[in-house]
Amino acid sequence: MSEATLRKELYAANENRAIIYKLIFDAMVEEFGLEKAKEVMKKGIYRRGEQIGEKFKKFAPGDFKGLRDAFIGGIPDESKMFAPTVTRCDEGGLDIEFDNCPLKNAWRDMGLSDEECATLCEVAGIIDFGTFEGAGFDFEMTALPEGSKDKCYLKVREKK
Repeated sequence: MSEATLRKELYAANENRAIIYKLIFDAMVEEFGLEKAKEVMKKGIYRRGEQIGEKFKKFAPGDFKGLRDAFIGGIPDESKMFAPTVTRCDEGGLDIEFDNCPLKNAWRDMGLSDEECATLCEVAGIIDFGTFEGAGFDFEMTALPEGSKDKCYLKVREKK
């Protein structure tokens, strides 16, 4: 199988993940209402993040260069899938800006509004909280430019 075919399948798998998230979330909203659906779905996604975070525990409390290399090195398609830019990596922390999100791209392709995309990003993005908090770090995610939800900006710090 060619590299181009594998890449196409990889991106299709992530698009499928986005569609599944949307369909499960819609079913949960119908059943439980918006807030309860968000709460329950976040709980499950956070737990998956904690599982992912196990491999990053060895970098806590403050090996941010090791964490950077391991985390960025694990992003599919030589990190092109999420197009990260490390804007800080020193003894004080690790900051990463993401210029792309295949999940958000799929939701936009589905015709979702900015508000619907923001809600699903809030739910899906909880995986990063589980990953970094589960690994033993403090974590914060913001949007760039502030409030736009165009890009995600991750800030990882030593646990206080």
